[in-house]
Amino acid sequence: MEYIKLKNSDLSVSRLCMGGCPMGGYDWGSDIVEDELIAAVHCAIELGINFFDTADTYGLGQSERTLGKALKGRRDKVIVGSKFGVHAKKGTPTFYDNSPEWIRQSIDGTLSRLGTDYLDIYYVHYRDRKTPLAEVVDALEGLKKQGKIRYYGLSNIHQSDLPELEAYKGRFVAFQDEYSLATRKNEEDILGLSSRLSMTPMTWGSLGQGILTGKYSLSNVDFKAGDRRSRDIYVNFHGEKLLKNLKIVDELKLLAQKYDKPVSAVAIRFILDYLPESAVLCGVKRPAQILANAEGCDWKLSPEDIELLKEVSA
Repeated sequence: MEYIKLKNSDLSVSRLCMGGCPMGGYDWGSDIVEDELIAAVHCAIELGINFFDTADTYGLGQSERTLGKALKGRRDKVIVGSKFGVHAKKGTPTFYDNSPEWIRQSIDGTLSRLGTDYLDIYYVHYRDRKTPLAEVVDALEGLKKQGKIRYYGLSNIHQSDLPELEAYKGRFVAFQDEYSLATRKNEEDILGLSSRLSMTPMTWGSLGQGILTGKYSLSNVDFKAGDRRSRDIYVNFHGEKLLKNLKIVDELKLLAQKYDKPVSAVAIRFILDYLPESAVLCGVKRPAQILANAEGCDWKLSPEDIELLKEVSA
């Protein structure tokens, strides 16, 4: 396993981070089994993965509860991050809220569901575009003083946020944005923010919601209504975007044969090589997936193969 130190912190984390969105169960299909999720967490730890990510909105807290159950007796071996800022409740409209009151309320719920008395990293999931960043940072600093969090980070930000964020350079340890061979639209944002703000980038959607695992083709992307990928907003599985992604997968399959690695491992390796100071988030449902993803570590793609993948995914 490969490790990096998150900037502005003393946290040494595995470059492969297990994402907790599928753990929430909501709209990830009918094959979510808690015992398999827990086994996947245990498998990850055995492989040297010490970095786990979740959010209070994933399954309306279910992801945090399942992760907490899986980490019982193992909490001191891992780095855990969760997120706040999304007001989500059954039967009511969802909206973003970064107010200090909501931050203080959210952290207590998260800690209770995870069964821990502190978080290693607390991320702003989405900015609400109305709460001044100064108030957000003050609230987070207050949680640090109380010992409820060790560090804090950001998610879903762009270079347009730089004017507001630059005053807080050195405060945030990491930021998360969508990035994969299937979705490179945030590449300039990631490169710019990591250099200008001295934060460690983390990529979510690193396997394009699964399209880059190599298990899908035109004949098996007809997802049922209970799977979020059936919706048009998940563009990786629809129309021209799907056709382009399958061309990328064709190249990944050839490289998988060349390097004797799973297709998903090659897709992960591209990010690790192209963004050498990054951590890659990958959500999984079962141990076999974490085993395949972990094979993306401890080797390198040739410069020529990186250029090939850049070209086909441009």
